[in-house]
This record gives sequence, C-alpha cells and structure tokens, in this order.
Amino acid sequence: MNAERIAICYVVATEITITAFLVDQIRNLASRHHVCVALKTNNPQFLAQRGIDAKVVPVPIERKIAPWRDARALLALYRLFRRERFALVHSVSPKAGLLAMLAGFLARVPVRVHTFTGQVWVTRKGFARWILKLMDRLIAAFATHVLVDSPSQREFLLAKRVVSAEKSLVLGNGSISGVDVTRFRPDPESRGVLRRQLNYRDDDVVILYLGRLNRDKGILDLAEAFQRIAAATANAHLLVVGPDENGICTMLRAALGTAAERAQFFSYTDRPQEYMAAADVFCLPSYREGFGTVVIEAAACGLPAIASRIYGLTDAVVDGVTGILHAPGDIDALTAAMTRLATEPHLRRTLGEAARARALADFQMTALTSALLGFYAKILN
Repeated sequence: MNAERIAICYVVATEITITAFLVDQIRNLASRHHVCVALKTNNPQFLAQRGIDAKVVPVPIERKIAPWRDARALLALYRLFRRERFALVHSVSPKAGLLAMLAGFLARVPVRVHTFTGQVWVTRKGFARWILKLMDRLIAAFATHVLVDSPSQREFLLAKRVVSAEKSLVLGNGSISGVDVTRFRPDPESRGVLRRQLNYRDDDVVILYLGRLNRDKGILDLAEAFQRIAAATANAHLLVVGPDENGICTMLRAALGTAAERAQFFSYTDRPQEYMAAADVFCLPSYREGFGTVVIEAAACGLPAIASRIYGLTDAVVDGVTGILHAPGDIDALTAAMTRLATEPHLRRTLGEAARARALADFQMTALTSALLGFYAKILN
C-alpha cells in the first residue's frame, strides 16, 4: 500500500459490531491511514478509550426499517462522504450497508466495499423476504467490491443472483475478523472460578449457547432438546448467554419445563471467553448464519460444537472432526448430538482438540487482518 495516508470510513449500525469483530482491523488501519467510523452511538469516545486514533461520527442508523429515520441517516452519510472525500467506504450489516453504499455512490466515493455476514431474508416469507432480498441486491449493485465472510455463503449468494463472481470474494478461510487466540484459549483458572460461581461440579457437562436470543438462532429447538436429555443425563447443564430479543426468555423457560432448574441465563457480556472456558460443549442450532465467528472462538477455547448444517456453519464446523452437524430444525438429531457429547468425554476431548487446532491453523485474527490490508492495497492502487 502507498505510504500516503488515505481517508477510510467504516459504516456499521451499532458499537457491538466494532467491539466484537472489527477492533483489530480498525486499530491496524488507523496506524496507517485516516480512519473514520460512522454508527449509531451515545459514546463517540469509545475507540479513543481503547487507544485507537480513529474519528467516530454518530449517525442515526436503525437496524429495523424506519423510512423517515433512514432518510435522515442517508442524508447524514452523504454529507459526511462529500465533506471528508474518503477514498474508501466499508460497510457491515444490512441497513448500514444499504445506506452507506447508496450514499457512497451518490457522493462518488471511488471505492465502496460491503461485507455480507448473513441474510435476514433466508427465514422470511412473502413480501418481507422479497424486500429484504432486494435490499441485499441493491447493496451489491451500489458496491464496487463485495466481501463475503464464508465460502458457502458466497456460493449461496451467487446461486440466488445477489452478488456476481467478479465482484465478490472471501478473505482467507472465512469469517469477518478471525479469532484472537490470545483471548480465546483454554483457561483452567477462569474455568475453575466461573464454574464455582455457577455451582457446577467437576463432573458436570455444561452446554453453552452464546449469542442473540431469537427464533432464527434455533434457541427454542435447543431448549426442547435439552429438556429431552435432562432426565437421562443428570450431570448436563445449559448455560445461555446473550441479549433477549422480543421477550423470548419466557418461551425458553416454558420449553425447558422442569429442566429449567438446570439452566442459567445471562445477558450480553464483553467477556465471552470466560463462559467458553467454563463450558464443555458449544451449541448453535441456527436457521441462518453468515459464518458463525462465535463457533471458532469457542473452538479456540477447545470446545467441540453442535451446529446446524447450513451455509456458513458448514465452514465453521467440520462434521465428525471438530463437532457434530444436524439438519436445521431437526430436534431429534440435535437431541442425539447433545446426548453423545454429554455422555462421551473422550469424544468431547477429541473433537475439542481438533477444533482448537483448526482455529489456530485457519482462523487467526492476525491472518484475517493481514488479508484485509492486502485487499485494500490491491483495490486502492
């Protein structure tokens, strides 16, 4: 990349996208170039507090469709892009992508990049599916370059004619950012501390779900499967960590029935590695997923995964090697997989060791950041 410092703008909807996935990339870019981050935030200093020299511009980007607010956000982005004359704008998440790519096109930003991390419309039907799919097609049309965070997701988008082969690619082996293996690793000390706090015995098997709580993540399937295995597997426990969306926790507890006494719930955490260190199995029975970065984070901690056989997750889990895949919505298969990993410690250990080895070999954050910097160098020259 040229020694000249250029102006780059990242556009996302919320702080969590940056703090959970993009901090390393932005830190590296900010050490080389002028970096701006546009997003909805009440704390414009959140990057400075992490020692990152990047400008934060609050923009009222809503995750859900809100025509009047969306128009205001579009105008704010257009004015920002015209004023700052960015060489490159890079967006992540559907709403931020649509607004940023359109504003970038209108403002004549020369390089416009969007990263696809999953498709909301996959689980929708009728008009909602059509309009959400159209949004993704518009994002791809207004972008000059498209990144997709998993090979199987790219194949899906190609088959659905959302992106073109010429414009799209996957960095490295996939994922939006890779995994920080210094942060996500087996940690016996943290494991012991948290398990004592949560009243788990040494021989208890803790099945962890970590992520947003909504139907698309298959969380109700997980609850039903755990309810089925609870009676026959007395040392199995369920640990659910993530923000509740639309009051689904009430439905979860109902689906668990009497097994709810062996389930614990915690809201969003900024230290997911501690819960992963305390767990024995990671479970993500999702109906849609871009890549499933949380799966390789758990893998780096030495956890085998149970996951649905959908695009994205088939790149994050090697069936029978680093975890067990099941058909989405197949609660019988999910129950069988949970039973196997809850009752076969040797299998848990073997799959967990293979999962960590693959995370270290294929998905380290440093490799993904290097790939992104190389991609920028190529498209900006």
